Amino acid sequence: MNEQNKLWGGRFSAASSDLMERFSQSVSFDRKLYRQDIAGSVAHARMLEKQGILAAAEFQQIERGLAELRDEIESGRFDWSVSHEDVHMNIEAALTKKVGDAGKKLHTGRSRNDQVATDMRLYLREEVDGICAGITRVQNEIVKRAGRESGTVMPGFTHMQAAQPVTFGHHLLAWNEMLERDHERFRDCRRRINVCPLGCAALAGTGFPLDREMTARELGFEGVSANSLDAVSDRDFMMEFAAAAAMMMVHFSRMAEELVLWSSPAFDFIELSDEFCTGSSIMPQKKNPDVAELLRGKSGRAIGNLVALLTLMKGQPLAYNRDNQEDKEPVFDTVETLKLCLAVFAAMMPGITAKRENMRTAAAAGFSTATDLADYLVRRQVPFRDAHEIVGKLVACALEQGVALHELSLGQFRGFCRDIGEDVYDLLTLDGSVASRNHVGGTAPDSVRQAAEEAALRLRARTADAG
Repeated sequence: MNEQNKLWGGRFSAASSDLMERFSQSVSFDRKLYRQDIAGSVAHARMLEKQGILAAAEFQQIERGLAELRDEIESGRFDWSVSHEDVHMNIEAALTKKVGDAGKKLHTGRSRNDQVATDMRLYLREEVDGICAGITRVQNEIVKRAGRESGTVMPGFTHMQAAQPVTFGHHLLAWNEMLERDHERFRDCRRRINVCPLGCAALAGTGFPLDREMTARELGFEGVSANSLDAVSDRDFMMEFAAAAAMMMVHFSRMAEELVLWSSPAFDFIELSDEFCTGSSIMPQKKNPDVAELLRGKSGRAIGNLVALLTLMKGQPLAYNRDNQEDKEPVFDTVETLKLCLAVFAAMMPGITAKRENMRTAAAAGFSTATDLADYLVRRQVPFRDAHEIVGKLVACALEQGVALHELSLGQFRGFCRDIGEDVYDLLTLDGSVASRNHVGGTAPDSVRQAAEEAALRLRARTADAG
């Protein structure tokens, strides 16, 4: 294609090489933005008509032509061209071919710089809403399960060593808290996405009497950008989205790691549904937790995409630079990765079977109620550091005899501390230990049930508000 036929070709006398066109094109991936691009163009044209910059008939031609192009794209009849570089030029060239001079007037008062920034904000705003709905669906599955498992005792770990008994429901509600923060981050990020840069043109604004507030209202933005230089070069909203996404994927990775561990024969705490596992090509007995492993692995994509965006932006002077063509693929990839992972996790949760007896047996190992014994002594006015030392010696005694703490005789207990009475055995049971932590945020079954009910109420209210 000769440069004179390009929409920006008046300055040039030589044609771009085929290599240049292949290297610089973005239409192969940014065509995803066609709906946002058309919506932005319709809003811009409507504002131009209201301001007397376009005639009413010209606006009608543009609006009709863009609607026809949207239908052609969605039906697969649109001919995307690498020579037109990107989604914006492809649509504008096709519109001009369809409606003539009115199409050539559409770009009045705007640039591809503010156009692409607007398109990406429209795209991310919609995707964030969908991602937030997906997070809520996963949380609902987790919270429902947590309520049912409020009394299921399992070991709690630090340093991957059995530490204190907790309940499976309490552990699941910890997952819910991670996702609750993720949801908050995305909603907060959405506020900064939802600002309209359209009308800032290339970098300095425009001499045409645009009504930027009207355009923003037409597109559902909450306000307009305050500085044209910043508006066309700002990609903070993309980096912020990618950061929230990477953090959520780190949470998914941690959850998936626990599913992998718990489903292994070494733990044998849960059984994953066959629907979300695969077999081995050589070992017929294997049931591999591949979906959980992939959830864990896909966190690397989201983290890598964040690093790519940060690296892309770190050396750019104001205002727009062509480097920013490279901002879309990491964002698109992160969006698709998040949506898929959310759907898979929500579908996988109901099919997880808890092996309650195995969990309970594991919770009883490793002297997990030793801290309860130390707390018992503190309540009898023994200083905590002294109590810590006494319990450590009792653990050593039990180890030497090959028994659990609750299997020591009262005489053996009192040999280390005269303040220990028969009621100590009530605290050294698993049920007694978890029941004693009956406070907000605690692992007692009553606390877990109440926390699950409150979380479910919040999620229902959120869903109602979103609806």
